[in-house]
Amino acid sequence: MKRLILTILVVLSGQDLWAQEWGKKFEQLGTMLPTPNEYRSASGAPGPAYWQQRADYVIELELNDDNQTIRGSETITYFNQSPDPLSYIWVQLDQNIRAKDSDSPLVRTSTIRGDSVPAYFMAMGNTTVTGYDGGFRITAVKSATGIGLTYTINKTMMRIDLDQELKPGDKVAFSIDWWYNINDRMLIRGRGGMEFFEEDGNYLYTIAQWFPRMAVYSDVEGWQNKQFLGRGEFALTFGNYDVKITVPSDHVVGATGILQNPKEVLTKEQEKRFEEAKNSFEKPVIIVTQKEAEVKEKSPVTSKSTWHFKAENVRDFAFASSRKFIWDAMAVNVGSRTPLAMSYYPKEGNPLWEQESTIAVKNTLETYSKYTIDYPYPKAISVHAASIGMEYPMICFNFGRPNSDGTFSEGTKNRMIGVIIHEVGHNFFPMIINSDERQWTWMDEGLNTFLQYRTEVEKYENFPSRRGPAKNIVRYMKGDKSNIRPIMTNSEQLLQFGNNAYAKPATAMNILRETVMGPELFDKAFKTYAQRWAFKHPEPADFFRTMEDASAVDLDWFWRGWFFGIDHVDVTVENVKWYKIRDTETALEGRTQKGKIENPSNLDEDGNYTDFSNGYELITITDTNPGFYGEFRNTINDDEVRAILAGKNMYEVTLKNTGGLVTPVIIEWTYKDGTTEIEQIPAEIWRYNEEQVTKVFTKDKEVVNITIDPHLETADTNVEDNYFPKRETDSKFKKFKEGN
Repeated sequence: MKRLILTILVVLSGQDLWAQEWGKKFEQLGTMLPTPNEYRSASGAPGPAYWQQRADYVIELELNDDNQTIRGSETITYFNQSPDPLSYIWVQLDQNIRAKDSDSPLVRTSTIRGDSVPAYFMAMGNTTVTGYDGGFRITAVKSATGIGLTYTINKTMMRIDLDQELKPGDKVAFSIDWWYNINDRMLIRGRGGMEFFEEDGNYLYTIAQWFPRMAVYSDVEGWQNKQFLGRGEFALTFGNYDVKITVPSDHVVGATGILQNPKEVLTKEQEKRFEEAKNSFEKPVIIVTQKEAEVKEKSPVTSKSTWHFKAENVRDFAFASSRKFIWDAMAVNVGSRTPLAMSYYPKEGNPLWEQESTIAVKNTLETYSKYTIDYPYPKAISVHAASIGMEYPMICFNFGRPNSDGTFSEGTKNRMIGVIIHEVGHNFFPMIINSDERQWTWMDEGLNTFLQYRTEVEKYENFPSRRGPAKNIVRYMKGDKSNIRPIMTNSEQLLQFGNNAYAKPATAMNILRETVMGPELFDKAFKTYAQRWAFKHPEPADFFRTMEDASAVDLDWFWRGWFFGIDHVDVTVENVKWYKIRDTETALEGRTQKGKIENPSNLDEDGNYTDFSNGYELITITDTNPGFYGEFRNTINDDEVRAILAGKNMYEVTLKNTGGLVTPVIIEWTYKDGTTEIEQIPAEIWRYNEEQVTKVFTKDKEVVNITIDPHLETADTNVEDNYFPKRETDSKFKKFKEGN
């Protein structure tokens, strides 16, 4: 009869379990991901027929320091390595975001506040306020034979109709002539532009998106010709660059690629220092000194020089130019390579930049290479700019300026180091592992921010990292869900851009590494992804599949929760019961199967224990009452069971998934003798019931306290319900009154 009753209870328990809402949190992603094919395999690796296009550029340009314009001419050779014939091609005209007819300021919402300042209107993209027009002026589009080609400009995209169909395996060459007005990046925000230094009357130029660039044609999107509205960055094609940059002859130019004519643009002393830098692994060598830069600031020249650069297998090209530049460099050991870490900065950046910038570049190349691939390019440059940071192959623009007297706070220094690591790190994501930024911001910003965090942890003691640690994402994760969208959202539709595209995916990677997979498995899988997709165009499914394929860890529940959902982690300790086994010899008369509670005074008004002292339930094992082992009575000797469980403490812990995001459960047990133990339960504990689970733990020692997520590594949003016995916590109102 007893066995029949137990069976009925089990059935009812099962009905109750399945009656709850099923969130499918452990279902495989299945059709949510694109079907594998010959181009992209089910393992996450490029398929046997994977292909991508190539575009080579030969460019000549002049930067006019008198009227702040760029004028250039380029020849693009486009290689059709796809299986598709192409009758037209698409070219990106990103500068048109600042054209008079740009959609960008029209689709950007804005408000006027009482404290709004005039510069606010320009910063929000209202270029009509200043009369500035920064769009491309296309003056010619011609075939290789000089015949004009038909083209159509649609905002930030230009379609060029080919004079004959470009067949698979063929290539086509064509030329474009253009010019545009350089934007003032201090007045009108932008990734590149100019800064004017009123004190000495000179300009510092950080030039980006400065030439018509080929759009990507891929097996996933076809032409990625989604309009550039300002947030979703760039999808670009790899190729080789041959670029000649004409500037005032007293300017120093830093750019993508290898300088081809140092003897023509550097003094003999600067050449000598440059060669010394190639063998300096301990500290930077100053190639252009502050004194030399200050002399040029005071007496600008009118003559011009041309700096010639070549770069192989890069997706873009950017440069910086100014007579104000100080330039230093040092060598970095990366596998069998010794690339140069470099910095360009005006005197306004010192002494901070001379002390920290190039060292930060070095630290970044070393750390990122360890987790991905050895840095393949010959150099990495950090350029000082007063505003927004931005990245390009081998060069990036970074903020972080001391006070006018040269002093700076720890906060200024740390922010500068952080942005340099981040922007230099973009050499790996997406400059090498070349994801589609126009579509998926997290694939470059999120993965890059994760490795930025690793660099900060490994290279700087006690660095105040903003993004990466689980505890730092809690405020966002528990916020108003109407103001949160999944990570897997197009770049232009994201809300809380920094939290969504940078912080949350970086935190997810950190939790995946430290808590879910463990560093060894994670690092191998992450490195496999980088190696598979270096110099290729990965998609989200390629990353998700590779991380599982290379680790044998089923992570679909993780991708569903962290990347496709907006739930948060909040595990609540609902109840804890304490049991001990008593054999027949010591059982008290009248004990029932589940024993009476010995110390009722330990119960609160809801019937739960307020602490563990002297309060437990006794289970008597007899021939007719086998206790927990009833199902195995015929195969387990009762005396053996008594011997095994004698003196043991069994704790039945009930946990509730209050936040909805399934997670591993990390439990810290504090014992009566003062010792502690950490125990981790995989996330799969929630697979049968996504809302509540109960589990029994057997311990040799008596437990006095249980804490869930003791080291704040799962981003649990409410740690006040993570304890048993419950802890008294002050109300928010009381904290407010006390000034806490």
